[in-house]
Amino acid sequence: MSDHVEPAPPFRLGWEEWVALPGLGLPALKAKIDTGARTSALHAFDIEPFGPAQAPHVRFSVHPIPGREDITIACSAAVRDRREVTSSNGETEWRYVIGTDIALGDRTWPIEVTLTDRGSMAYRMLLGRQALTDDMVIVPGESCCQTPRDYSAYHAPTAPGTAPARTLRIAVLSREGGAYSTRRIVAEGAARGHVVEVIDTTRCYMLINRLQPEIHYDGARLPRYDAVIPRIGTSVTAYGAALIRQFEAQGTYCVNGADGIVASRDKLHAHQILSRSRIGMPATAFAASPKDTDNLIALVGNAPLVVKLLESTQGKGVVLAETRRAAQSVISAFRGLKANFLVQHFVKEAAGEDIRCLVIGGRVVATMLRRAEAGEFRSNLHQGGSAEPVRISKAERDTAIRAARAFQLGLAGVDLLRAHDGPQVLEVNSSPGFEGIEGATGRNVAGLLFDEIERKVRPSVPRRMIRRVKAVVD
Repeated sequence: MSDHVEPAPPFRLGWEEWVALPGLGLPALKAKIDTGARTSALHAFDIEPFGPAQAPHVRFSVHPIPGREDITIACSAAVRDRREVTSSNGETEWRYVIGTDIALGDRTWPIEVTLTDRGSMAYRMLLGRQALTDDMVIVPGESCCQTPRDYSAYHAPTAPGTAPARTLRIAVLSREGGAYSTRRIVAEGAARGHVVEVIDTTRCYMLINRLQPEIHYDGARLPRYDAVIPRIGTSVTAYGAALIRQFEAQGTYCVNGADGIVASRDKLHAHQILSRSRIGMPATAFAASPKDTDNLIALVGNAPLVVKLLESTQGKGVVLAETRRAAQSVISAFRGLKANFLVQHFVKEAAGEDIRCLVIGGRVVATMLRRAEAGEFRSNLHQGGSAEPVRISKAERDTAIRAARAFQLGLAGVDLLRAHDGPQVLEVNSSPGFEGIEGATGRNVAGLLFDEIERKVRPSVPRRMIRRVKAVVD
């Protein structure tokens, strides 16, 4: 019996082949096989390095279909090297080198590629000899020896969870870099391989023009970010909102938009939005004239009642008036300070408890019951309240989701009271803290926020472009 084993047939390649770079979100590219070139090259533009010096990354964009600049795929990868490369026409340039898997026929293997603008070239990729294995045979007279692909791959919408992971550059707008929520966001982003930068809102300034709106910070123009997470304090709401509008004008995804933040901070405006959306809330009254004090009190059902400053936060500027005379005194004092305030029905049956529902991306992801300390009616944790996890009803869940949607907030803390006639919204917070709710529920709220950001900014082809690609393929 012979022990002779027939060698495996060679892996045949033509002078051009269809390939895929799945790790970069590129399902189909037509590549030229060039054994005269040592290094492979990939078409890329808007090439931008980012991240720390000890772990540099690069992000770039690709037009995968020659002649179709309306189809753009956003990519990012870790930088392996930066090399001086001389092209076939004798021009020398410094290029970033990245690693990625290549799929060709029924094989997938890792290669290195350099990034360069090949927009004027017929092939979006050049496959050099360094990327070829020993059993590969190039047949110069043949084309596409392996299983072909086609550009219809860019017609299929990206299924959730199937887009390649890519490093994102994310800005957190916050004046409190040491705050728990900010630190959690930075730590969670780093754990996922993203680059998260904390930017002091008040140190930014803007160039507003017709063609290219810019944002500058400490004397330098800010780079392009994949996403912005606003953590804007109440004292800089107006300027922070203007800054977010500038990011939105640049096409950056902002977790919360400027309009929703501004509306949620103004309690009068917020309750008008809730009313318009037919969302349950305590009866609320507002007046400008001191002559209307008694009528104002009567509108919400007499004492006890709550008097709130329009821009109060963390329970500050919120007073419980237990008698009519006390209410008149508080209202008179607020008017004497020329402060804007509203008067609200006191939901006694809530018994000093409320529910904080954290809504991310239109889903309630965590809930806690906050309970006021003895002798206090405010359940805010900043006012000494305690917190514990709680199960909520379908009506409470739906109310929280509708409230966040009414303000068009991707991240919101919705505070509910359990009243006799159903859940009532006390407040919609556009910068909810993470410490209390993570501690009470044990949920990784920062991680859930990044899940939503990654879902929103994953590489995809706009629907209007999908239709045009389909027309070309058909």
